[in-house]
Amino acid sequence: MAGFLDLLRENRNYRYTWAGQVVSEVGDHFNNIAVFSLALQATGSGLVVTGVMLARALPMIVSGPIAGVVLDRVDRRRIMIASDLVRAIVALGFIWCVGRPDTWLLYLLSAALMFASPFFTSGRAAILPAIATKDQLHTASSLTQGTQWTTTAVGAFLGGTAVMQFGYKAAFVFNALSFVVSAFCIWRLRAADGRFRAERTHLTENQVVRPWHEYAEGLRYMRSSPLILAIALVGVGWATGGGAAQILFSLFGGLVFHRGAGGIGEIWGAAGLGLVLGAVVAHRIGPRLSFANYKRSVSICYVIHGGSYVIFSLMQNYGAALFFIALSRAAVAVSSVLNFSQLLRHVAGEYRGRVFATSETLVWSTMMLSMMGAGIASQHHSPREIGVVSGILSSTTALFWAWANWTGRLPEPPGDGTGLAEMEVHGDPTV
Repeated sequence: MAGFLDLLRENRNYRYTWAGQVVSEVGDHFNNIAVFSLALQATGSGLVVTGVMLARALPMIVSGPIAGVVLDRVDRRRIMIASDLVRAIVALGFIWCVGRPDTWLLYLLSAALMFASPFFTSGRAAILPAIATKDQLHTASSLTQGTQWTTTAVGAFLGGTAVMQFGYKAAFVFNALSFVVSAFCIWRLRAADGRFRAERTHLTENQVVRPWHEYAEGLRYMRSSPLILAIALVGVGWATGGGAAQILFSLFGGLVFHRGAGGIGEIWGAAGLGLVLGAVVAHRIGPRLSFANYKRSVSICYVIHGGSYVIFSLMQNYGAALFFIALSRAAVAVSSVLNFSQLLRHVAGEYRGRVFATSETLVWSTMMLSMMGAGIASQHHSPREIGVVSGILSSTTALFWAWANWTGRLPEPPGDGTGLAEMEVHGDPTV
């Protein structure tokens, strides 16, 4: 905890980034709880919740590659501010959904909100090494992810309570204001050279007018480093069951345990609390782990995660269910923080936007398929049965990672931020 406080006290840029993150992500969960509860209230169907989640996932898949290229070309701070302001306007639009018997506007606004999201989230990840020193990077990584999950817990609890006490419109207004506050905080960031733009020494005129080749170059960069590619695929493995979980949280809170918006908020909150505890554990053990032990820990984490999620899905006691969903998410958090730190340490600055955006796109693509499967299955199977399958699927990540590690396919990348030439990924830009 002292390391976190020292970072916030000593690093002005990170302090503003963190403050904006807190407010905007709490607001995000006000929106999530309100939208899912509104959808269930209007239809009583888990398939509608699936539709909302798919409406959010598909734009993320489309905008991710675009965001990656833009963030590696343009001042990242400006892109993040623009993303916040666009999302503030869209968030206000949800007010028009209240009281409507149809749900098409929920889908449309959810899609618009999430299309703008990767321009901010991937930008925040990309600028982190620019606003934190090498010695601060692990602490900054832990605090950023820990904060993300703290806001999941706090935002979900508060969001469920706010919807029940003050109504849907108040939740949507708070969400819009949170984006404005975030934009102000990012606007307050200052760089030594006056900008937050990646250094580009090889961008040709042909690449400017043909950005796909630039994005493909980012993919080749990821492929050239087995560890970076494996970390991206770990997210894909988690998402095979994790996508279904996004729907199941609402179904368990609203339909299985019959606790309405409050129950949805409590399950999301317990999951967020587990993520926070996992982030604290990862922050403590991260600097002490050798590279070999780091790799072993990833497999262990996903075995615990999948097993705990299966138990959560079968639990009849509500309190015990909350405990196991928290334990499941704690295991995911430990792996996620450790993996994120490895990416910050080894991804070259000029590729960070594309690497983080591509990873996010891969995860959301897999989550979309998982959500579709869960939504269709919800018409024929109980949420508990779907949850068991989801937990088993997420656990397969442990098998993939353990096999890659055992067969020597995950060597430690050379140096911090290895450059393009060192990774030998130039090649023919038309490939």
